[in-house]
Amino acid sequence: MEAVYLGIVLSPLLAALIVGLGGRLISRPTAHWVTIIGVLASFLLSLLVLKDLIVDGAQVYNGTVYHWATIGNLSMEIGFLVDHLTALMVSVVTLISLAVHIYTIGYMKEDPGYQRFFSYISLFTFAMLMLVMSNNFLQLFFGWEAVGVVSYLLIGFWYKRQAAIFASLKAFLVNRVGDFGFLLGIAALLWATGSLDYKQVFDDAERLSGVSITVFSGVDWSILSLACICLFVGAMAKSAQMPLHIWLPDSMEGPTPISALIHAATMVTAGIFMVARMSPLFEFSETALSLILVIGATTAFFAGLLGIVQDDIKRVVAYSTVSQLGYMTVALGVSAYSAGIFHLATHAFFKALLFLAAGSVIMAMHHEQNIKKMGGLRRYMPITYWSALIGTLALIGFPGFSGFFSKDALIEAVHVSTAVSARYAYWCLLGGVFITALYSFRMFFLVFHGEARTELSGKKTPKESPIVMTVPLIILAVFSVVIGWPTIGPLLFGDFFADSLRVLDHHDVLGMVGTEFHGPTIFIAHSMMSSPVVYLAGAGSLTAWFFYLKRPDLRDLIKQRIRLLHHVLVNKYYFDYLNEVFLLPRVRQAANFLWHFGDENIIDGRLVNGSARTIASVSSVIRNMQSGYLYHYAFSMIIGLAVLVGWMVLRT
Repeated sequence: MEAVYLGIVLSPLLAALIVGLGGRLISRPTAHWVTIIGVLASFLLSLLVLKDLIVDGAQVYNGTVYHWATIGNLSMEIGFLVDHLTALMVSVVTLISLAVHIYTIGYMKEDPGYQRFFSYISLFTFAMLMLVMSNNFLQLFFGWEAVGVVSYLLIGFWYKRQAAIFASLKAFLVNRVGDFGFLLGIAALLWATGSLDYKQVFDDAERLSGVSITVFSGVDWSILSLACICLFVGAMAKSAQMPLHIWLPDSMEGPTPISALIHAATMVTAGIFMVARMSPLFEFSETALSLILVIGATTAFFAGLLGIVQDDIKRVVAYSTVSQLGYMTVALGVSAYSAGIFHLATHAFFKALLFLAAGSVIMAMHHEQNIKKMGGLRRYMPITYWSALIGTLALIGFPGFSGFFSKDALIEAVHVSTAVSARYAYWCLLGGVFITALYSFRMFFLVFHGEARTELSGKKTPKESPIVMTVPLIILAVFSVVIGWPTIGPLLFGDFFADSLRVLDHHDVLGMVGTEFHGPTIFIAHSMMSSPVVYLAGAGSLTAWFFYLKRPDLRDLIKQRIRLLHHVLVNKYYFDYLNEVFLLPRVRQAANFLWHFGDENIIDGRLVNGSARTIASVSSVIRNMQSGYLYHYAFSMIIGLAVLVGWMVLRT
């Protein structure tokens, strides 16, 4: 199977290299067929791995592909860890990537950077697969940084737009903050264990929980808690948790297909996956779990509020992603890692569906993205309409849809948790259910229902997207409906992740929830009778219907009544203002100081230019000794011989 594992990661890489290096020498059809075949091969091989583990009962693979370097006793290797968690993740990543690749044929058909875009998204897939399949922290860090670099290229793909340049830099810089913490966490584990291998570090986790380190004078920290918190700082940036979420909405400046890929299957899911993979470490740190729980709950609720006031169709979906990532993070914080991964998987399908449906609308509206300038598109775009409706119902957790199974089980797990901040998290998630339904159906009603709010004649008349774009919508819509039914049992309440995730007995909240699970149908019936989730989602949907279809005249009145809150939400809690007014000027001052003092005076002035001046001075002296006369050289040889003989005589 080693060849299969290599094929999964190398197929997208090979396709990206062929198309990227070929440039415009490769035709457009060749560019998309090469990359689609590469990702399709990776997806089919992923299904083979999934079958090998589930049906054939194969053992977990943990092996080295090649040895890279050795420093003392430290071995640096590239290797794969293939277990049920890996198999699920690579299947989801490659399937979503395949759908995005096919959709891109229609969406980017007129873009001059067609070949370059296909090369980038194929390379993006490779980077995520390397991250997911890693069996050591070195390879994890490579994949972690690779998805960051490629996301920078894709967010700023339209590099002639100032907004795209700013958004890509913002994403890159915010993630550097998280990556600094991530690297410190890896360094702490390396210092404590002397290894970068997952298995060796995980086996040492319980011992590390009792080892302390002095961070500040008189303050001792558990080395394991310190490492886990640093690792989570990296996850906060990658998975857009407050306050490091600010880059993700701005990433909408990139083309819509990459928005779908980033939000559904690659960049932002990396942080959630990483924490779940590190469950053998986080389980022994109550401090880290408490921090994760609070951050996730805060993000789930407050990011959702921001979605209510957004008018850009892609930004509404983007804030939805931030909020749903908060739900996943909360699951990790109560040790319900399976619930977090399950919601990640279902979310991948309906969030990709919503983004691609939004892209279909944007194309039909001739790249208009303001939902207040849309309306009445239902009769023009039936496939996009029904796809968007299915994605919206899955997002709000409508009974029977995939989002219902994953979200309801997640909230129930938080409800039974005895963690310190579990009550706070539970109420945040319940509030988030209402808010999610409100902003989701607000967008849906403004786009597809009501009267048209723009000119719909002649050139402006919208029409359904081509089949190459609607087929991925239909496939994702089917998965968004059905995927929860066969998977909730084994993924949440079975032993599917027994070889991947570790949960201590006193943290096993899913075990408590699972005592009342008797199949998906009974789960739905039980939830509708005992859980407030369905009713809150219904209340949010009805609120959106009332204010945006039934009585839209009341919206301005409500806005006036909550003018202060509305102003705070429109300004996104002033995070950008604080960064641009207080943080960035000081960062620039520090950078200018380091530039003038460090770079110009020391590095350039003394080290680089100074060494050059020294060499030039010495060379000018030595140059004078080269006269070109033979007798000068003969005289020098005689003097040198005399000195050598004299030295030998003195020694004897």
